[in-house]
Amino acid sequence: MPQQEEDRLVHLFQETSPSVVFIKDLELAKGSNDSTKVLDNDENAKVEGTGSGFIWDKFGHIVTNYHVIAKLATDNIGLQRCKVSLVNAKGESIVKDAKIVGVDPAYDLAVLKVDVEGVEVKPVSVGTSRGVRVGQSCFAIGNPYGFENTLTTGVVSGLGREIPAPNGAAIKGAIQTDAAINAGNSGGPLIDSSGHVIGVNTATFTRRGSGMSSGVNFAIPIDTVVRTIPYLIVYGTSYKDRY
Repeated sequence: MPQQEEDRLVHLFQETSPSVVFIKDLELAKGSNDSTKVLDNDENAKVEGTGSGFIWDKFGHIVTNYHVIAKLATDNIGLQRCKVSLVNAKGESIVKDAKIVGVDPAYDLAVLKVDVEGVEVKPVSVGTSRGVRVGQSCFAIGNPYGFENTLTTGVVSGLGREIPAPNGAAIKGAIQTDAAINAGNSGGPLIDSSGHVIGVNTATFTRRGSGMSSGVNFAIPIDTVVRTIPYLIVYGTSYKDRY
């Protein structure tokens, strides 16, 4: 890789990675009634799953996949908790409790919120998926297998794909990429060469028995996200579910 290209990639990562967060789902053991504890240090809490997300706005809204926080969204007995690791403007890693603001299983999207009072955060630069072309470079940042702020590179391999949603519906118009996406990457951003988010990484085809990315990975197009997220923030559900 030419030095100029390498420097550009390093700069892209430095500019975009502070907007990416690490999401950890925790479950309290039955009988634990101290919900005020820091659950990472609570021996009664176990990690149920991990995923990624990105900071949507300066108010602490975070976009991720619905399937990343599905157990929290369907928790009826108050045992599920969610922790989010993020970076402040000083480059310091901090951990915050997160609550669900809205979900849309049909698009595999969810919005979390963390308290950012007194904390300066960096929202992503939202692009458009309208002009995305097959063959253009793209980059994924996430937390595969719990390894925070991992960058993978690739190209847009296909457009207009149809992938299954958690509720059994079909998500249309998905972006296909060969940028590696593994367990823990879900909910993180797919980024173009200018550092703009063009999709939300959501799914990968795996080789039978391997559990590893096969190079056939998918992202929800950001134009779909832009249409959906404002409704989730304001109403807690998508427009189509309100009527």
